[in-house]
Amino acid sequence: MQTSVIKATSLFKTVSTNQEKLTILKGINLEIEAGESVAIVGTSGAGKSTLMTLLAGLDTPTEGDVMLLGNELSKLDDEARAKIRSESVGFVFQSFLLIPSLSALDNVTLPCLLKGESENVERAKQLLDSVGLGHRLHHSPAQLSGGEQQRVALARAFMIEPKILFADEPTGNLDQKTASKVIELLFELNKKHGTTLVLVTHDMSLASKCDRTLTIHAGQVEEQ
Repeated sequence: MQTSVIKATSLFKTVSTNQEKLTILKGINLEIEAGESVAIVGTSGAGKSTLMTLLAGLDTPTEGDVMLLGNELSKLDDEARAKIRSESVGFVFQSFLLIPSLSALDNVTLPCLLKGESENVERAKQLLDSVGLGHRLHHSPAQLSGGEQQRVALARAFMIEPKILFADEPTGNLDQKTASKVIELLFELNKKHGTTLVLVTHDMSLASKCDRTLTIHAGQVEEQ
């Protein structure tokens, strides 16, 4: 029985700079099982975020293929890939990416609208409550601290009950104490919802909390 939710086969990613072609990823093969938490680590510029965008179908590889939740991404157009993301994938980025004009509550219900469903306000309230922001529902991002904004982003990521959550340096803009709180929440929500977690980080203490750590080095993946 095949349970891998992400499978990358011979992935290459080459980008053209002014003078030359630069190969960031070289023949990467990996599989991630349902419910696993996997950290992708490596030095700055190693290609961690590039790999994540390929696995999530946000970008296409130069060569190779990605199976995401049983879908061969190279055979899908942008619209079909976007549909998989809106229905089954959550994202948390370093820069929060909240909509400034919307309240915390409306930011969290946004994925419902993007999916073409009615807003599940009760679920959004529960999620905000679970990240300790039940009392800040109607505050705009500008009225929230960085840590609070990241917690809103976490609640939003779990709104559609994603099968997979991609988190790219989710604590990169937070102080140590706030970062610990956000990480705790991330793993708590991950366990509670049985979500597969793919975490890009340069923080080894955070990576050590995951089931597996994959290190990108010289364009290749090494498993710790």
